[in-house]
Amino acid sequence: MAESRTKLTSSELASIWSGYMNDSLSKCVLSYFLKHVEDEEIRSVAQFTYDLSATHIEKLTAIFQNEGIPTPTGFTKEHDLNLNAPKLYTDMFMLSYINHMAKVGLLAYSSFISMSARKDIRSYFMEGLQETSDLYDNSSEVLLSKGLFIRAPYIAYPTRTDFVDSRKYFNGFSSLGKERPLNTVEISHLFMNTQTNVIGTKLALSFAQTSPNKQVQKWMLRGSDISKKHVQIFTKTLINNDIQPPASSDVSITNSTTPPFSDKLNLFHMSLLSSAGMGNYATAAAASQRNDLMINYERLSLEIARYAKDGGDLMVKNGWLEQPPGTIDKQKIIKTKDSE
Repeated sequence: MAESRTKLTSSELASIWSGYMNDSLSKCVLSYFLKHVEDEEIRSVAQFTYDLSATHIEKLTAIFQNEGIPTPTGFTKEHDLNLNAPKLYTDMFMLSYINHMAKVGLLAYSSFISMSARKDIRSYFMEGLQETSDLYDNSSEVLLSKGLFIRAPYIAYPTRTDFVDSRKYFNGFSSLGKERPLNTVEISHLFMNTQTNVIGTKLALSFAQTSPNKQVQKWMLRGSDISKKHVQIFTKTLINNDIQPPASSDVSITNSTTPPFSDKLNLFHMSLLSSAGMGNYATAAAASQRNDLMINYERLSLEIARYAKDGGDLMVKNGWLEQPPGTIDKQKIIKTKDSE
C-alpha cells in the first residue's frame, strides 16, 4: 500500500503522458480505418488494435485522475477526425501500417518499463508490451497469409565461425570500390530502415495530398522526399553488395483529397515517426561496423532532426503543440509576482 501512495517520478509521468498521446492518435486513425476497411481479416486486426487503444486511454485517464494530474488533450474524434472523408488508404496499406506501428510500440513500451519504478505503472506497461507483441504477431500472420509480409534478404548460411583479423574490417570507403561485404547485422538494419522510410514516404504524401494548409503541404512533401532519398541510399548499399532489397507493389494511397485527420494530428504523427526514425538510426549506427554506414546514419539522422525541428516550429505557430508536463519556471513566477 505504501508504494501506491508514492508520487510518480518525472520519467513515469513522461511515459504515461506519451502513452496517452500515442493511444489517442491511434484511436482516431483506427476509427477511420474501421470505417473504410473491406477485407474481413484486416478488419479483425484493426478492431483488435482499436480496442487496445481505447482500453489504454481508459486506464491512463484513471491514473491521471487518481494522481490529481490534468489529463492531456491529445486527439479526439470531435476535433481531429473526419469519418465522412472518402477512403484514403488501401486495405493492404492499413495492415502494413498497423504492423509497423506495432514495432514502434514494442520499442516504446520496453523503454517505458525501464523508466518506471512504481509497481502499478510497471505492470501497466508490461501488460501493454504483451498486448503489442500479440498485435505484431497477429498482424504478421495476416500479412504472411496474404503474401504481403516483406521478408529481410536471405544470405547463404555460414559454414564456420570466424574472427576479425584486420582493422580493415571497419573500412567502408575505398578508391578501388573493394569495401568488405555487409554482415547480417548491417543488412538487417539497412532493411528495417528501408521499410520504415517506405511507410513514412506514403504517410507524408497522403497528408500533403489532403491538407488544406500550404505550409503543411510543403513540410509533408519535404518529409516524403527525405524518406525517398534515405530509401535510395539504403537500397543502393544493399544492391552494391549484390543483395536485392524486397519491396511492396501496393499503391497504398487513393486519389482522395478530403482530409480524414486534422493537420494537428498529422504533424504530431510525422513527428512521432521522425523520433522513432532517429532512434532506429542511432541503434543502427552503433550496431554497424563499417564506418561508411555509421557516418551515413549520423548525417541522415541530422537531416531528420532538422526536419522535425521545422515541424515543431510549424505546430507552435498554429497552436497545435501540446506541452508535456514540466518543472515549474521559477523565473516566470518571480516576474509575475513583481508585476502584480
